[in-house]
Amino acid sequence: MIKNYIKIARPDHWVKNIFIIPGVAVAFLLVDMPPLPTLVWKFAVGFLATCMIASANYVINEWLDADFDKYHPTKKYRPVVTENMQFGIIIAEYIGLAAVGILLSLLIGRGFLYTEIILLIMGIIYNVKPMRTKDIPFLDVISESVNNMLRLLLGWFIVTDGAVPPGSILLGYWMGGAFLMGIKRFAEYRMINDPQVAGLYRKSFEAYTSQSLLCSSMFYALCSTFCMGIFLIKYRLEYILAMPFVFLLFVYYLHISFKDDSAVQKPEKLWKEKHLMMFVLMIVSIFVVLTLVDIPALRLFQEPFLIELR
Repeated sequence: MIKNYIKIARPDHWVKNIFIIPGVAVAFLLVDMPPLPTLVWKFAVGFLATCMIASANYVINEWLDADFDKYHPTKKYRPVVTENMQFGIIIAEYIGLAAVGILLSLLIGRGFLYTEIILLIMGIIYNVKPMRTKDIPFLDVISESVNNMLRLLLGWFIVTDGAVPPGSILLGYWMGGAFLMGIKRFAEYRMINDPQVAGLYRKSFEAYTSQSLLCSSMFYALCSTFCMGIFLIKYRLEYILAMPFVFLLFVYYLHISFKDDSAVQKPEKLWKEKHLMMFVLMIVSIFVVLTLVDIPALRLFQEPFLIELR
């Protein structure tokens, strides 16, 4: 019984909170960093706080999705669907996880606390009627991927409370998350392979098609890379050299979605995609090098000029 209540909090999904790290990296690029011991302590507490808030959102997600998950090929085996779990305990678990997350956030700072509260509210907006944006086509992807942007903010506020990151990187990170969510839905829709059953599992699937999911995901990817382009031109031009690899990452992620029972349906399992993980590590290494190494010749791209013909 206890095991089931722990399971619906999805501790195996805590790995997703590594998306906090780019927020720390952006802060490293733009603001003064605190002493290393302080940073490590605040990151550990902040990461744990985010895990608690995320688990609170997972608890209500699993409870409110039980009537829909029974139509999914694998989610129909979740304990909320198969076991006689108690609503009172579910609510107590949700409140307990949320309270611990908020209390830990108080130790970090005001910006971090407010962002965690927004993350908690987004879980309600996404899952609870009458809003329940997860039932509305396209808005389901946009509203869920807001959490991606919030995680970047959490990483930033671990470092500093004195400013907010540039809007270009926030929008780029948001739209990058929307691409991941759109491709996840495409893989789910493709695996179910029955529009009627898919609509029973996820109400928004009643309006989706494979084509609309792929096309919308391409739109999100273009928005993401455009915003990232604005950011790097303004703040770190050296990152231009990394962008082709970022583009390839988007393409490779799409490629993975065509596999049977693709791992993109369960992002917490992506670590099993060894080639993807190696590619991500390579891209991270490239960004680290380009953060530390200045290439003055690239400033040419920031200067407006015309090539005169004589």
